[in-house]
Amino acid sequence: MKWPSHGANPHYLYEAMNLPVPKEKLDFSANINPLGLPPVLKENWSRLLEGVSEYPDPHGTILKRKIAEQEGLDENQVLLGNGGAEIISLIGRMLAGKQAVIVQPAFSEYEEACRVNGCKVQYHQLPPNWGWEDRGLSDKLKEADALFLCNPNNPTGTYYPRPIIIHLLEECRRHHCLLIVDEAFYDFLAEYESITQYIHEFNNLLIIRSMTKMFAIPGLRLGYLLANPEVIKKIAAFQPHWSTNAIALKAGEWCLDSESYIKETITLIEQERRRLFGFYQNRNLLVSPSRINFYLLKDPVFEDQYPFLQFLLNRGIIPRHTLNFPGLEGGWLRFAIKGPEDNDKLMEAVDEWLESRL
Repeated sequence: MKWPSHGANPHYLYEAMNLPVPKEKLDFSANINPLGLPPVLKENWSRLLEGVSEYPDPHGTILKRKIAEQEGLDENQVLLGNGGAEIISLIGRMLAGKQAVIVQPAFSEYEEACRVNGCKVQYHQLPPNWGWEDRGLSDKLKEADALFLCNPNNPTGTYYPRPIIIHLLEECRRHHCLLIVDEAFYDFLAEYESITQYIHEFNNLLIIRSMTKMFAIPGLRLGYLLANPEVIKKIAAFQPHWSTNAIALKAGEWCLDSESYIKETITLIEQERRRLFGFYQNRNLLVSPSRINFYLLKDPVFEDQYPFLQFLLNRGIIPRHTLNFPGLEGGWLRFAIKGPEDNDKLMEAVDEWLESRL
């Protein structure tokens, strides 16, 4: 069976499982802001279209400058990309023929980008509770050129605080190794501790950011990389001209000013996460220690969650399978946190599942 490698586009999952697609369905497999587009985009959509008749700025100067100012960096320490996925792909090209260590479980595209460029890949597997564990990592870094860390972690939602990142930076520098931190979901985290200032001190730090999740614009594809100028220049050499389109560039400028929208999102996610986790714990279901807008869920009666997955899909509730996450291999299901009404429907379906297996 060929499983889809991403969330969203649920028809691929139904196709892989040979199930009919229900007329009504709720997609919990994509971790997108449940509030939808920021008001500034909804109210000015026609203005965004004005830019499509001209070539976009190939350097994205205005947006790049805005990001640099917000992060306390210089413009030459920022690289815009066609979503975080392009940034990961470009890093893979830079690492061609080298060796990488990936902290697992993790987003599958790190390994894909490395292997397609002839990299040797090793895993640093975290313990079952996904707390930070150093054991064995130093030996792997001796031969490695890069260490990938997703923080907050996808798929668990676990967040590793700044002291751990500083420790890893020092350890990686000692071994002449890059530390690549994917912060695609950092802006959903109320207690986030910025690490961008360490780019000035550590030439080996690369930070990947995505704007598609918080601002609900996955179809526009917008992300960026923060790193020292030499790394930015090296990676930019692999990037085609006009990688980021005019609509995405303008939308990115406006989104960065949407502070009240971001605060409203964080408040909603925290409220719904507490409500969902209380519901699961009262029913003796296992949930990952997520701090952001998605989490892992497990019915401990089953080691393999395939029956649970199939039950939910038949009722139009679409989670993300975990068969392509090393260390999980289908033992959990991942769910995005949506709005109260959608989460209510999910909880109803979970109760139906629990009753059905009695």
